[in-house]
Amino acid sequence: MVEDTELLLALLNSRPIKDGVEHDALSDDRAAREWSTAHGGTGTPREAENLRHLRAELTRVVLGEAPATVLAETLDGTYQRPRLSEDGLSWELVTEPDARLSARVVLVWAWVTENLPRRLRPCGNEECRLFLLDRSKPNKARWCSMATCGNRMKARRHYERSRGAASAE
Repeated sequence: MVEDTELLLALLNSRPIKDGVEHDALSDDRAAREWSTAHGGTGTPREAENLRHLRAELTRVVLGEAPATVLAETLDGTYQRPRLSEDGLSWELVTEPDARLSARVVLVWAWVTENLPRRLRPCGNEECRLFLLDRSKPNKARWCSMATCGNRMKARRHYERSRGAASAE
């Protein structure tokens, strides 16, 4: 399940804003097909529709704007079947092919919520739309990327402090 955390972040972060312009990786069926097949999906228009809907609902849930129950329909008809092999027990996700990728995202979101509570959150930069999964020991990460948002926010605070000090003189 841990390896799927990147899938969860990839879906949540599939609408970044760069230079003030939204770049939606699921904007049309062609783009969505490329995104979903790169992440193990079918690439069908129906899957793209499922992913767009899930992204919107999951974003609302992570932001605390909607209850987790809005994700329930994504798991309709989905179950896990146990498989025993020489390597031990594993679980096979059973669902419609066009629903598999969305179901995986919801399952990993549930795993993160249970095993890494309060570590999935939006970037601290209000101008950024991305999310982060804080893997630091103290759980104090604030930005999706220290190189971009973290640096911008620190530079902005420094500028405001130095501007405030100059006007006080």
